[in-house]
Amino acid sequence: MPLILQRLLLPHLATGTPPASASTAARHLHPAWVVVLISTWLATACNVPLWREVAQLPGQGSLRGWGFAIAFALIVAAGNAALLALLAWRWTLKPAAAVLVVMAAFGAYFMLAYGVAIDASMLTNVLQTDVKEAGDLLNWRMLATVLALAVPPLWWLLRRPVLRLGALRHVAHNGLLLAGALAVITVCLLLVFQDFASTMRNHTKLRYLINPLNSVYALANIATKPLRMDTSTLIPVGRDAQLGASYAGQAKPPLLVLVLGETGRSGNFGINGYERNTTPLLSARTDLVSARNAWSCGTSTAASVPCMFSHLGRTGYEARAANFESLIDVLHHAGLAVLWVDNQSGCKGVCDRIGEVVTTKDQVPALCPGGECLDRVMLQDLDTRIAALPAEQRQRGTVVVLHQIGSHGPAYYKRSAPDSKKFGPECTSTSLQECDRQQVVNGYDNSVVETDFFLDSVLKWLSTHDRQAKTAMVYVADHGESLGENNLYLHGLPYSIAPDVQKHVPWITWLSPAMQARTQVATGCLQHDLAERRITHDNYFHSVLGLMDVKTGAYNPALDMYAGCRHAAAVTTKATG
Repeated sequence: MPLILQRLLLPHLATGTPPASASTAARHLHPAWVVVLISTWLATACNVPLWREVAQLPGQGSLRGWGFAIAFALIVAAGNAALLALLAWRWTLKPAAAVLVVMAAFGAYFMLAYGVAIDASMLTNVLQTDVKEAGDLLNWRMLATVLALAVPPLWWLLRRPVLRLGALRHVAHNGLLLAGALAVITVCLLLVFQDFASTMRNHTKLRYLINPLNSVYALANIATKPLRMDTSTLIPVGRDAQLGASYAGQAKPPLLVLVLGETGRSGNFGINGYERNTTPLLSARTDLVSARNAWSCGTSTAASVPCMFSHLGRTGYEARAANFESLIDVLHHAGLAVLWVDNQSGCKGVCDRIGEVVTTKDQVPALCPGGECLDRVMLQDLDTRIAALPAEQRQRGTVVVLHQIGSHGPAYYKRSAPDSKKFGPECTSTSLQECDRQQVVNGYDNSVVETDFFLDSVLKWLSTHDRQAKTAMVYVADHGESLGENNLYLHGLPYSIAPDVQKHVPWITWLSPAMQARTQVATGCLQHDLAERRITHDNYFHSVLGLMDVKTGAYNPALDMYAGCRHAAAVTTKATG
């Protein structure tokens, strides 16, 4: 495979040799045939996920349904041909065709194996995946699929020399090829326009399955982002931040731990009513607040984390014209000590101005089997790391962010220690479709048991600091996960078409009695107010600022999920006084 690609990408081999005679020329393939045949392969063999979805559309068994499917296939093939016509030059045709074939082969595998759709957010998530996470996705099925879809056309491209055309003739032929492809698209659309428009409107996912045009469009979207927004400028937020009245003459500073969960499904947390008791330690407590109707900002870490730490909210964040400083920056501007500890693939730019501690480099043997660390490792040496923060800032207050590996798939079985494996048997393959769905769920649920242990450990660690600080913890996951429902796995579908399980996340708050007194927010009030109230990641930025009593123009009390109980507590205190 590497040899084939190497030879294809060498320009002199990509174009073949000039024909020496009429018989030699006859053996050389016209560039237009390369475009047509490769486009046909891409539209058929590499689009099995698309045609599988089309086959399930209502009315596909009828003559009209067959007509729509054939027209749709011609549109896809012509779209590929139009793209290749733009690249069908002497030095670029074979390399471009080879890249599209390999791209389509990988895209087809992931869409077949996990039911994913490909858009800019998905590709951004892929580009930010670290080596260990990528390794979890490698398996023999991927190799077999990619080889089956890529090797035949690559071998064919390698073996067939392409006819060289003069410059003007090449321009004319490419122009005609492009015009022909666009004409095919236009005619087919006119023939099935009503059905096509209705299908694209009601079955939005189909547009993200058109392979490899979906990946090409997504890459173009990412590449042109600097043209649509100013990525070189970071707009300040909360530079006016000041500490509120609760800091005046304080005997003990606040200590808030923000646990940033990974791939958490609210419905699989026992504390939220799941039929399995996946959270025995948390469920045994009476001093926790679990918001059961919480929703994420995105369906991937790359989308959700920057969004939830932003003051803009999901709609504003997606429409932003430039990047802004984050919640972490505002807390730092206020003069608080801030520490980010990461057991994942980084903070996605959120903590760039303060830095991060990456625990995966610690490699504690007992907590990092196979080089991937359990979240428990983040509590190792945490006191030492906090002590290294500036003393003046720590005297005001400290915010610690613990970014989990959580339930990151597809290797769910790696996310729990042996003592957390309550449910079995687990799926021990990263090719989830090989396993019975219950085995997949078992592996995922055991990762939730591990998160339960970790959060309980965080609460125990906070209790050891009660004499020195007023403590609190807020846990919320970045996004959810699909576990085989409707043949969908993992996460990252476009938000508009993603199932609720990829967006419905757990959100748990714990306030020590001292922190309740400091903030005038009573746990009992929150348990009543937040149990079923709909909240989203839009609330996160403002709620954290409210808990830490940080005053800034960026703070919106209407989005502070704790503000309602703060006012209620104040009224109660005044009435009883």
